[in-house]
Amino acid sequence: MTPKRPALLPGELWEELSAPLQVVISAMVDYYEQRIAKLEAEVRELTARLNQTSQNSSKPPSSDGPHVKRKPPKPSSGRSLGGQPGHTPHQRVLVPIDDVDTVITCKPEQCRRCGKPLTGSDPEPWRHQVVELPPIRPHVTEYQRHRLKCGRCGITTCGELPPGVLSSCYGPRLASVVALCTGGYRMSKRMVASFCREVLGIEVSLGEISQIEQTVTNAVAPAVEEAAVYVQSCDLNIDETPWKERQKRRTLWTMVTTQLRVFTITTGRGVAVLRELVGEWYCGLLTSDRAKVYDSYSLRKRQICWSHLLRDFQAMIDRGGPGQKVGEALLEHARVMFAWWHWARDGTWTRSTFQSYVQTLRASFKIELAWGSQSACAKTAATCRELLLREAALWTFVRVEGIEPTNNAAERSLRGAVLWRKVSFGTQSERGSHFVASMLTVVLSCQQQKRNALIYLTTCCRAFYANRPVPSLVPETLGDLAF
Repeated sequence: MTPKRPALLPGELWEELSAPLQVVISAMVDYYEQRIAKLEAEVRELTARLNQTSQNSSKPPSSDGPHVKRKPPKPSSGRSLGGQPGHTPHQRVLVPIDDVDTVITCKPEQCRRCGKPLTGSDPEPWRHQVVELPPIRPHVTEYQRHRLKCGRCGITTCGELPPGVLSSCYGPRLASVVALCTGGYRMSKRMVASFCREVLGIEVSLGEISQIEQTVTNAVAPAVEEAAVYVQSCDLNIDETPWKERQKRRTLWTMVTTQLRVFTITTGRGVAVLRELVGEWYCGLLTSDRAKVYDSYSLRKRQICWSHLLRDFQAMIDRGGPGQKVGEALLEHARVMFAWWHWARDGTWTRSTFQSYVQTLRASFKIELAWGSQSACAKTAATCRELLLREAALWTFVRVEGIEPTNNAAERSLRGAVLWRKVSFGTQSERGSHFVASMLTVVLSCQQQKRNALIYLTTCCRAFYANRPVPSLVPETLGDLAF
């Protein structure tokens, strides 16, 4: 086989070389051309990774460095800061007079102009209320258990605690406050101990805080389990994030409905785990990202998040090269879709009008994906091919009313948990992970239903202490909370 002449080597010089030398030079040039091409591909890959930001990848905004350019601030409107003339005032709602603890009457003694003494009362006085916390003093109840000796047989018998009183030293409201501080407000155990000592006047050790957490976990367990079963019959926004349990990798899942947010920490994130969470025979709609685990469900039963697509399209543009035009075309389609979606959501368009216009947009978007799948940029082509395979799951929100095009509800649900993980570095035991999942479920579900989380936790603890059923988190079975 005749060796190939390198392009940079003149033909005359090549002909003067011996055949064995031509073979050696040709082989060396081929080797280094392949190596250079490989190194160039690695440089492109590393450069693209270095240029990743929260705007073109799934990285959080907190990871963006100072070199990342933010959107320019909006130009000044020329108006002064604060409320504008004519705006609706927002004032503190006055407490009803029957609920006021102390009323002090302030009457003028004389006229501010002529000095004449004034008498009488104003039928509608100007009410000014000052809210203050009373000095916090713990309420301590002592149970004296007498041990009495029988005069007949000589055996001693100790008095029993009343029903609803546990052997622990903390009542249901205090236990709920401690659990809410650690599980709802993400305070460390040392901070909670300091809060109890300095604000509540109660000495609580770190070990006691851990015991209180487990007591509250056991108290809300029936309600959390019921909520986990209930969401299996609902359309779900679902997402997951890494978690650490004693430096071992775990996965924190959230399943969001219109009324509930259920959290679970598992050892894996595979299909078997997902089916256990949503049920083996789940028939609802899943709104999620494009993680492989969700491919086990039919495309007609899924809605892929368009917020993730915006970042992917922006990444195509930022990489430059042959994939830039593809990214620009796809991003323009996505922006048009969101504009139309907002018009349909706020009532500017009827739903039938929105569906009619989206048909044309969908066909054009599919053509752009087909064009992008032939791109010389390997990453752009791979993304377009992947979206073509899942194209049916991109438009479920158009077909089914009530489904949104993004998975933002689940991502927002995980933000607090991610902050908790960053501050605490995860949990140190399985029971600690169970507490985290339970408290996230209770606190965020109460927020979503506009319920008072402290009242709910206190009611659960009281029911648990008295061995009674706890109130439900499920909307259909909401009961009156006695506090």
